Amino acid sequence: MSSNSHNSINPNRRSRVIIGNIVYVLFLLSVLVGIVGLIVLIIDVLTGGLPWMSWHFIFDYPSRKPAEAGLFSALMGTVWLMFMTALITVPIGVCAAIYLEEYAPRNLFTRIIEINVANLAGVPSIVYGLLGLSLFVYYIGTSDEFLGRSVLAGAMTLSLLVLPIVILASREAIRAVPNSYREGAYAMGADQWQVIKGVVLPSAIPGILTGTILAMSRAIGEAAPVIAISALVYLTFIPSHPMDRFTVLPIQIYNWVSRPQDEFRGLAAAGIIVMLVLLLSMNAIAVFLRNKYQKRSEE
Repeated sequence: MSSNSHNSINPNRRSRVIIGNIVYVLFLLSVLVGIVGLIVLIIDVLTGGLPWMSWHFIFDYPSRKPAEAGLFSALMGTVWLMFMTALITVPIGVCAAIYLEEYAPRNLFTRIIEINVANLAGVPSIVYGLLGLSLFVYYIGTSDEFLGRSVLAGAMTLSLLVLPIVILASREAIRAVPNSYREGAYAMGADQWQVIKGVVLPSAIPGILTGTILAMSRAIGEAAPVIAISALVYLTFIPSHPMDRFTVLPIQIYNWVSRPQDEFRGLAAAGIIVMLVLLLSMNAIAVFLRNKYQKRSEE
C-alpha cells in the first residue's frame, strides 16, 4: 500500500531527475559562453593595448602618427559628458519616479505615462541621436549657436537615452520600501513629503544608485548619439565649459579602428582599456556609496 502510494506521488522520478540535470547543464553552458567570451575579449584587448599604454598616450592629443597619438581630449570630453549627463538625468529621473510612485493617481493618464517610459527604454540609441541633433543642435542651437554641438547638447541627448533606465530602477527601489515604514512615519505626525524625504528616499537610495550605475554604464559606451551630436574626431583641446565642442572615447576608438594601419588598432585597444578603467572607477564609486547607504538604512 505504501509502495503504491509512493509511486503515485513520484511518477517517473528518474526521468525527471535526468531532465533536471540536462537543463542545469544547459543553463551552466549558457553562462559559461558569456563568461568565456568576455575573458577572450579582455585578453585580446589587453594583449593588443598594453604595449601602447603610457602617460604620453593618456595626456597627449590625437595625431596622424601612431607613435605621437594620444586621447586626452577624448578622455576629458567623456568625463565632461558623463558628469553633465548624471547632473541632468539623476534629479529628473528620481523626481519622476517619486511622482509616479507616491503622488500620481492610478488612472488612464498615469498608465499611459508608465507604458511610454517602459517603451522608451528599448528605443535604439541612434534615434535619440537624431532627436538630439534636430532638437538641441538645429532647433535650439540656431544661427546664434546657443547650444550647437556642445557638451550640454550631448549630455541632454544622452539624458534622454538613459532617463527611462533611471526612472524604472528608481520606481522599483521606491516600491520596495515596506508600507509599514510609511505608516509608522504617518503615525508620528509626518506629512507626505516628510515621509518621502526622511523614510522612503533613504531606504531607496541603494536601488536608485544601482539604476544610476546601469544608466551611466550604457551612456559611456554609446557612440551613435554622440557621433550625431559631436561629429568631431580630431580635437586638440579639452572642453573648458559646457558650451564647448567635444569628442569622446567611443568616437576616438572608432576612428582608430577604421584606419588601415595596424598601429592604430593597438591604439584602439589601449583606448578600450582606458574606457574600461574609467567605467570601473565610476561603478566602484557608485557601489561604495550604495553599500554605505544600504548599511545606514539597515541600521
